[in-house]
Amino acid sequence: MPKEAERGDWRADLRASIRDLPTLCRRLDLDPTQIAAGKRAAASFALCAPHAWMELIEPGNPDDPLLRQILPTTEETRIQATFGPDPVGDRHAEQTPGLLCKYPGRALLLVTGACALHCRYCFRRCFPFATSLNHRDRALSAIRAIAARPDINEVILSGGDPLLLNDHSLDWLLRALDGIGHLKRIRLHSRIPIALPSRVDDNLRALLTGGRLPRVLVVQTNHPHELGEAASAALTRLRADGITLLNQSVLLHGVNASPEILQTLSERLFALGVLPYYLHLLDRVTGSAHFAVPLATCVKVVEQLRARLPGYLMPRVVAEQPGASSKTPLEHVQRQQQERPDQGSRSRARNRLANRRARV
Repeated sequence: MPKEAERGDWRADLRASIRDLPTLCRRLDLDPTQIAAGKRAAASFALCAPHAWMELIEPGNPDDPLLRQILPTTEETRIQATFGPDPVGDRHAEQTPGLLCKYPGRALLLVTGACALHCRYCFRRCFPFATSLNHRDRALSAIRAIAARPDINEVILSGGDPLLLNDHSLDWLLRALDGIGHLKRIRLHSRIPIALPSRVDDNLRALLTGGRLPRVLVVQTNHPHELGEAASAALTRLRADGITLLNQSVLLHGVNASPEILQTLSERLFALGVLPYYLHLLDRVTGSAHFAVPLATCVKVVEQLRARLPGYLMPRVVAEQPGASSKTPLEHVQRQQQERPDQGSRSRARNRLANRRARV
């Protein structure tokens, strides 16, 4: 198996990703019972982890924070009444196939359903990506819709992962957006510099720096261990190119729900030229309940984190709520729960009943 420094062809790295539980368990010296425990979950949402990610996981440690993010488990198959397939209202916001309009002045394009890393908490794990912009005619239709909306000044490329598009497709899309006069910037949401850093090659860097519109790259990093040598080098190159780099994280039980971890993450990111941007509360998608952090714990962690960091290193702590005109700050989420004090007990009762029925 090639070492990180020996790799260069990102397509080969992607093809060599770990995609089955037996190989994962052998590679990481995990208990073989993990295979049976995660088989059903992997059937509904496939395992995928590039070797650049795997190399950062501690062998023999089932609680490794990077492993927890990608390991299919039996916990995903438990029914949870307050979790569903579309927790952020993407389907309702879809204007044309692959074009979402949620917030004033912005449009989001789902350019692909593919990701290099399959995160088990992904809020789009149930999204029907057959309707994304995976066909040129759909992309043209979405671009025409944006061109007809002078109120839109920013386009966000998402998915899936937009940086998994090949160079030709990404170049075509960026050029098309550069040609819309009322747009002011293009934002890309990507896990690629972290999960598949070999993708950040000279060709991609040229695409991200050569257009009329400034590019803003929002990466997702949840734990400082994700910032290995290759990922750090990729981020450093992008920052040297003058690309604005932001980070968003998700607060995850068993991964990063501590002020110490989040402090280290913010400081490591800033040292690499990445500004902490968002810390998201978990989107309550089907199969992710074991990652949920109780709201009271969220509040405590955030209070302690604020005491440890200067303001410019403190990410905005938010939730995404369907139908809202912007991200919802933690304080508002806390106020909403205080106004519905019995919601938690009702949800727990529904979950117990649903799981009893599932066992019958």
